[in-house]
Amino acid sequence: MSVKSDIEIAQAAKIKPIGEIAKTAGIPEEALELYGPYKAKIKLEALKGKEEGKLILTTAINPTPAGEGKTTTTIGLADGLRVIGKNSAVAIREPSLGPVFGVKGGAAGGGYAQVIPMEDLNLHFTGDFHAIGAANNLLAAMLDNHIQQGNSLRIDVRNIIWHRCVDMNDRVLRNIVIGLGKRGDGVPREDHYDITVASEVMAAFCLATSITDLKERLGRMIVAYDLDKKPVTAHDLKAEGAMAALLKDALKPNLVQTLEGTPAFVHGGPFANIAHGCNSILATKMALAHADYVVTEGGFGADLGAEKFIDIKCRAAGLKPSAVVIVATVRALKHHGGCPKDGLNEENLDALKNGMPNLLQHIENMKNVFHANCVVAINRFPTDSEAELEMVRELCADYGADVVLSEVWAKGGQGGVELAKKVVELCDKENKVEFAYDCQAGIAEKIETIAKRIYHADGVEFLPSVKKQIKQAEELGFAQLPICMAKTQYSFSDDPLLTGAPKDFTVTVRDLRISAGAGFLVALTGDIMTMPGLPKTPSAEKIDVDENGVISGLF
Repeated sequence: MSVKSDIEIAQAAKIKPIGEIAKTAGIPEEALELYGPYKAKIKLEALKGKEEGKLILTTAINPTPAGEGKTTTTIGLADGLRVIGKNSAVAIREPSLGPVFGVKGGAAGGGYAQVIPMEDLNLHFTGDFHAIGAANNLLAAMLDNHIQQGNSLRIDVRNIIWHRCVDMNDRVLRNIVIGLGKRGDGVPREDHYDITVASEVMAAFCLATSITDLKERLGRMIVAYDLDKKPVTAHDLKAEGAMAALLKDALKPNLVQTLEGTPAFVHGGPFANIAHGCNSILATKMALAHADYVVTEGGFGADLGAEKFIDIKCRAAGLKPSAVVIVATVRALKHHGGCPKDGLNEENLDALKNGMPNLLQHIENMKNVFHANCVVAINRFPTDSEAELEMVRELCADYGADVVLSEVWAKGGQGGVELAKKVVELCDKENKVEFAYDCQAGIAEKIETIAKRIYHADGVEFLPSVKKQIKQAEELGFAQLPICMAKTQYSFSDDPLLTGAPKDFTVTVRDLRISAGAGFLVALTGDIMTMPGLPKTPSAEKIDVDENGVISGLF
């Protein structure tokens, strides 16, 4: 019997009119702005009163080529909560077109734990990312026009930090020259493109709590420095009003559904390594206002996604997760233990034991640094042996963490019932979640705290140029902002080849960027790129549409 692909499962589902989903969530019809029969935006007026739902964060071990299934588990858990009679919803990010056509081929969950309509979600959806890209590039155009028209702000054209963006993996745009041609074609200079999800507009958008707050955040964004090395902002260019006008509709959260009809609030999508990697605050609060249990996720492993979710998003929004789910697979743990990809389907207790420290360090961080109530969800594969599963249970028990098998990929909500029961149990316990660091500490101290407490590094090396940047940020009044670490997702360290739980390493910070609009400082380590490239065989080669408009190749 052939196994159905994700898109075949999604296209065969009986999708409900979005009005029914809104009714399930208690959202009045007048609060909806329909985008066809199966998706809608929710007016911000629907966000009234206290957000009393329980917030559940799904995170994971450091990702591997073997796959972990964090988004699938997030969606399946929300469905599982409904199976046991709980009023639940899911709140996740929108996929970026770049990874969809590059490596991922889709990001709406998998198997029988998906958000639908998955074709819409993975492609243009409601146009939010296009609006964010337009706002970003409007600011870039106004910046270059200001220079062309006399440059009264005395912008130093060699010290412009604002980049253009496009929501596509296009490596040739990383470093470009603009303004070539005639005098009227602009002032020639070097420029760069980022992928839209790496734009500070995206980060500010996802952390904004209202149109007024968004406008203020946009105005604070630093685009360049003048000849006296003082910052020039979007407000100085009088750009924030027009930018906010482009974003006013995008700011409204999107409502769709899972395969089982659970309300899904899908909104925003900042990069998880260069930015904070969480869906919007507005969507999360909208979900909490209309469900008793809201399942959300942080990007990549817990060293990036969960840390930033708590230290940046929760700090900004006044939120605390009542429970944390750490997703892992036996296959991925064996990969962390040195097992080659072609051997992951075979029982290998030695490789599993060697890879377990990665999971155990994430558990330790959740329990001892953040003091969160957590459970390990093993996304089960048919090739997992009972001996391997028992080893995971035993080693996790030594760290005081329960292990629950998740089979949501194959069984949907029914496969997440045991996980749902455990999560409800954790949500009923006292919630003591704490931040990893005090924002009042110095910039270098905060970075060192993250590296030592979360990554378990020996220390941090700051390049001489970064020391100057730290001093400048402190002089400009940004010392108390939280830190957004830009680091490889594949390792606790800044070296993607150091899998498992490496020891005796130092994190090197090579650059520090002020994201004044988003409200955090970005510390760049390793070789983090803000414009990815396509792989040798991009997923786009497999995506197609027939004469009836039926899309294939998404997965």
